[in-house]
Amino acid sequence: MRLYVTKNHEGLSELAAAYVLDVVKTKSTAVLGLATGGTPERTYQLLVEDHIKNKTSYKHIKTVNLDEYVGLSSNHNMSYRKYMHEKLFKHIDICDANIHIPNGAAEDINEECKRYDYNLDKLGYPDIQILGLGQNGHIGFNEPGSDFSQSTHLTKLTESTRIANARFFPSVEDVPVYAITMGIASILKSKKILLLVSGQRKANTLLRLFTEEVHTQFPCSALNLHDDVVVIADEAAMIELRRFKEYDSITVEQTDRV
Repeated sequence: MRLYVTKNHEGLSELAAAYVLDVVKTKSTAVLGLATGGTPERTYQLLVEDHIKNKTSYKHIKTVNLDEYVGLSSNHNMSYRKYMHEKLFKHIDICDANIHIPNGAAEDINEECKRYDYNLDKLGYPDIQILGLGQNGHIGFNEPGSDFSQSTHLTKLTESTRIANARFFPSVEDVPVYAITMGIASILKSKKILLLVSGQRKANTLLRLFTEEVHTQFPCSALNLHDDVVVIADEAAMIELRRFKEYDSITVEQTDRV
């Protein structure tokens, strides 16, 4: 894993957007793997700003999203499809047919998981996959204990995840209990993985990522099995890792976004 450290979330977002834009401009038919939540939101804003200013085209770009809540319709304000539409898709020239997000309102969730895997196989796995980092180490909605060999599947969210996501809902009781998520096996098929880690709340999780062995109770540790992972962390997220006694042995890449 390569680790870049930025001064703040703005620098993190600028660097992440630069990575995505490099892929989009190099390969006009690229597949982008997208995540939701607070961490990548500014990255998407910067992609929109670039599209408006530089006319970067997404007409032939395809996107796949990591996950979706079960039980929310696509136009529900808290659905991830709605999030992606509001934060990115409606502002760029992407074709609706090239947008792929699991259907959390499907009548048969198991069949929906199979359908999503079929689409992934047909499209090709992401040229670059954006990931956030859950406080308990989840990536996508692969919670602790997830089988690393799983593809897209139904998952039950942990109480800690539901509490963490309650800030987006009226109350924690309104946070869905289940979600559809790309599995770790699917995520690891991405050509490049971009892990964004922002804020002091993620500091201990980032420390664990760089200091613990690979194990299923800490899902993000599976990223150590991939040969092209870029971690972008802001200074707030680095607090615990900088205190690690062997910190000097960790290579931190240079970036001008500090």
